[in-house]
Amino acid sequence: MGQTWKRTRRNLKAKAAFALQPGLKRSDIRSFLASLVPYRTNVPLIRLGGENDGGYLVPDDLEGIVACFSPGVSETMTFDLDVMGRGIPSYMADASVEGLVEQHPLATFDPLFVGPRSEGNVISLDDWVARYAPAQGDLMLQMDIEGAEYETLAATSPETLSRFRIIVLELHSLNKVFRKRRLARYKRMMDALAEHFVVVHTHPNNCAPMVSAAGFDVPPVLELTLLRRDRVQESAIQTELPHPLDECNVPDLPDYSLPRAWFSYPDRDRSR
Repeated sequence: MGQTWKRTRRNLKAKAAFALQPGLKRSDIRSFLASLVPYRTNVPLIRLGGENDGGYLVPDDLEGIVACFSPGVSETMTFDLDVMGRGIPSYMADASVEGLVEQHPLATFDPLFVGPRSEGNVISLDDWVARYAPAQGDLMLQMDIEGAEYETLAATSPETLSRFRIIVLELHSLNKVFRKRRLARYKRMMDALAEHFVVVHTHPNNCAPMVSAAGFDVPPVLELTLLRRDRVQESAIQTELPHPLDECNVPDLPDYSLPRAWFSYPDRDRSR
């Protein structure tokens, strides 16, 4: 009963938000959602991290990566432990926690938030990477910063973005895609990423139920994995989802997959 009411209330809010946005085009929403649809490439996916929340699918292309940057520290660090277990140093940052739940010789922690610009206890991704990244070699980014990802990545320089071979993102508040300003913010981030990366995996986080409004179904939280374009030799839209290695984030909540309608939304050739 409680979950049903929460979902109904969330859906009503989403419908109202859509109705209250003059000039918001359905085609703009379709185009953005289409940009999140994954491509199957020549690089297979593996799972790093735990079986449920904290585990992510990444391309099996980790050889030669010299550092992982992982803003947003949780109660578990299974992803970073798997990365460090492969000999890759992990740099973690979060001002909302006192430190790491587990120490490791390859782990570095900063009590800072990562954001679009450096000020106070916030450091930009450009400045954070410049502080620690080796001068040579590819990097990996695993970002879970509770909604700050959109402005942070949109503000990051192309030079820094292109140093990452693999990016794993947790996208938050996607149910607000029905709001004009939010959609513009989300699109700026995806446009910046599309210049360098191909989406290779998409997985709804079932921590919140699907929101339905104006004929669209949207998961509020979404996991996204991207691979730099120079690592991709061939690609085609991935229609076989969920992936065999996918796990629901919250085992005791209903799980669901990426909405099938998204695969039919028109968009530019994102695999170019």
